[in-house]
Amino acid sequence: MAVGRRISVHSGARDHLRQRRRGAVLIPPIERTQQTGSTNADLLARLAAGEHVGEGHWLVADRQTAGRGRLGRDWNDGQGNFMGSTVVHLTAGDPSPATLALVAGVALAKAVAALAPSLDAQLKWPNDLLVGGAKCAGILMERSRDSIVIGIGVNLVAAPDLPDRATAALADKGASLDRDRFAEALAIAMTDALWTWRQEGIGRIIAAWLPQAHPVGTPLRVSEQAIDGVFDGLAPDGALRLRREGGETMLVHAGDVELRRPVGEGK
Repeated sequence: MAVGRRISVHSGARDHLRQRRRGAVLIPPIERTQQTGSTNADLLARLAAGEHVGEGHWLVADRQTAGRGRLGRDWNDGQGNFMGSTVVHLTAGDPSPATLALVAGVALAKAVAALAPSLDAQLKWPNDLLVGGAKCAGILMERSRDSIVIGIGVNLVAAPDLPDRATAALADKGASLDRDRFAEALAIAMTDALWTWRQEGIGRIIAAWLPQAHPVGTPLRVSEQAIDGVFDGLAPDGALRLRREGGETMLVHAGDVELRRPVGEGK
């Protein structure tokens, strides 16, 4: 593996976070490596070996040769895309670790909006970011004892071809984003969202997630069970509310969810 280098966070971002929390905040470093198999696998290996990886530390790769998505899907790299992972160390009193997918989603949407405000990007439960119904980013969470490694991949300049869903790159939608600048924006947004999750609770995260998501009433399918319904918001614990044709609402705590039509259709 190539020797990593650190990308500093600009002073304006530090000032914003200090003002947000009314106290000094240490911005975690961003470590860059030229090529690796998987940034998630690297951080998991470090944790398993007993290495201390500070919470919020980011490992960002120029290229990944064994990237993967949810349910074991391959997620091939593209030079110029964002491929990075960070660590959250669970503490007593934290909300459910499963809700960190919503935390990461809020941070991801915030970073994209900050750098590409004209882009109509929307979150899809539990861990995707879409542009025009096509996937442009995904989140993968993996646990090592009392730590959660959160991996995020964003198609900044190129999108892989997937057999089961449409994909898109932000560059194809008119948003030309520098990878290192995006990494910095995401690290700042993740620090802020994680603080909200711990200090203000999952309810505040849900309140921030919902306006960034596809609208209530969007037809969805839970793939594994082939269950259809429409999006009816989120439950207080972060579960998906799926309203069935008969009017009953079921809660989905885990699963692969598909849009049954493009997000913008019928608005």
